[in-house]
Amino acid sequence: MSERNWTRQDIAGHMCDLYLPAHASNHGYSIIYLHDFALQGSMGCIHLTESFEQYGFCVIAPDVKRSWWSDKICLEFDENQSAENYLLESVMPWLAEHWQVVPPRIGLLGTGMGGQASLRFGFKYPDLFPVVAAITPKIDHQSSWWEPESFLDQMYLSEEAVRQDTATLHIHPLYWPRNIWFCSHSSWLDSAQRLQMKLSALGIPYEAELDHTDQTPTEYEKRMADPAVRFLTERLETERKRIG
Repeated sequence: MSERNWTRQDIAGHMCDLYLPAHASNHGYSIIYLHDFALQGSMGCIHLTESFEQYGFCVIAPDVKRSWWSDKICLEFDENQSAENYLLESVMPWLAEHWQVVPPRIGLLGTGMGGQASLRFGFKYPDLFPVVAAITPKIDHQSSWWEPESFLDQMYLSEEAVRQDTATLHIHPLYWPRNIWFCSHSSWLDSAQRLQMKLSALGIPYEAELDHTDQTPTEYEKRMADPAVRFLTERLETERKRIG
């Protein structure tokens, strides 16, 4: 579908892009899309729109700038609240009030910066987000702390402090989201493989597609759009049936 299907709305002082399909899911399944570092809001997921429409997903894509979706203050986003706090305290209540959708009917999907956040939120709050998917998640992004444009040096005191807040370090061996899917372009494959090894070692179920590819990152993201959204569809339905 075209970009015209997206609308933009101010929610609690920050802009969010909203997508409403022509034929929504009978159960009101919705996705919070977590954008990448450069392409913010819906700009980063236009290539996913056809799949959103096909599977009947309502989608909200908050614009949190270059905050890494962290629980630390990023001045480019907001001087008083973190991106994580905004998601939990503003976006989630808005979805409940305006779309009448609450967990476990909400799936997380992110790309790049947002991909690592989707996984991290799932590991931190598995009851809120039992279904998470990530395309090329920038998991070990502590290596970017030295880059001024990353904003990480503004939020964290050191590269090690960033590492301690990565998705992999938030995994609890007894408390995790029941439905995890991720894939990775070759550019971030190493950190995705490290996550895969840790999940396997702990016996935590997941699905991953980590084959090397010669495609460009954009070509790869387009190719993985349907598998990611299809996973969310199937697993949100599983969660609905699980709780009756």
